[in-house]
Amino acid sequence: MSGKKRQPSLAQLRAFDAVAEHLHFRDAAAAIGMSQPALSGAVSALEEALGVTLLERTTRKVLLSPAGARLAVRAKAVLAEVGALLEEAEAVRAPFTGALRLGVIPTVAPYLLPSVLRLAHERYPDLDLQVHEEQTASLLDGLTTGRLDLLLLAVPLGVPGVTELPLFDEDFVLVTPLDHRLGGREGLERSVLRELNLLLLDEGHCLRDQALDICREAGRAGIPATTTAAGLSTLVQLVAGGLGVTLLPRTAVRVETSRSSQLLTASFADPAPTRRVALAMRTGAARGAEYEELAAALREAMTDLPVRTVDA
Repeated sequence: MSGKKRQPSLAQLRAFDAVAEHLHFRDAAAAIGMSQPALSGAVSALEEALGVTLLERTTRKVLLSPAGARLAVRAKAVLAEVGALLEEAEAVRAPFTGALRLGVIPTVAPYLLPSVLRLAHERYPDLDLQVHEEQTASLLDGLTTGRLDLLLLAVPLGVPGVTELPLFDEDFVLVTPLDHRLGGREGLERSVLRELNLLLLDEGHCLRDQALDICREAGRAGIPATTTAAGLSTLVQLVAGGLGVTLLPRTAVRVETSRSSQLLTASFADPAPTRRVALAMRTGAARGAEYEELAAALREAMTDLPVRTVDA
């Protein structure tokens, strides 16, 4: 008489999902905070429970078996539904309590987080706000897989299944060295960008893409410069050193230009190049009403910033 088959556990499914994503036991274990032997044991136990081989292990790499490739999709869907179940239960218990995992892009975090954290502390004292600073692609992956709950970033995203809650628009400002001919001027035409040595952030930053879009709108062809930087602080120091000019969102100007006395700013004529910053959530999120309320509160809290708040 055959015994009853054991049911897979959530821990086994999470372990298999991590290995399916990383195809590397050490990386998968690190990603979910599990020891490598425990992760390997969990995957082996899942294979035994299901009665199929999920992975093809060699001394050099890990591959999904044909069955593993099919079941990895199911495992991810099960974990997503479990995450939604927990989120729904948390939302039912009480609004603005428990953990809220907020993802923020690097060109927003240093300038807006003070307002966000102050608001959370004063208005939502029982909310456990956990902040993760990552680039846009990583944030969107975290949102869609359930690793993150809410994002604060530049839009539009145009991603199915993601709802944007707009917060504000802000102008871009030209930052120049002290002796630059455009330094300190107002009412610049965008056409000046056609000939300037414009410094950019590294690939992967949405601000780089926005700067390139602005250059294309000004009639400039090709990539403006070969010198790039990993962050705005480095970018501004390159400008102070005379290597070129750059574009900064207005919320970043006060913080970044205060680091050097060798900088000037110049503003553009209306309509100035702008970016829109918003919250983004999974469409139909269980805590959607909370996130909409949070967006409205943030619009109020940001009235002292050099931005133009927008209605939802």
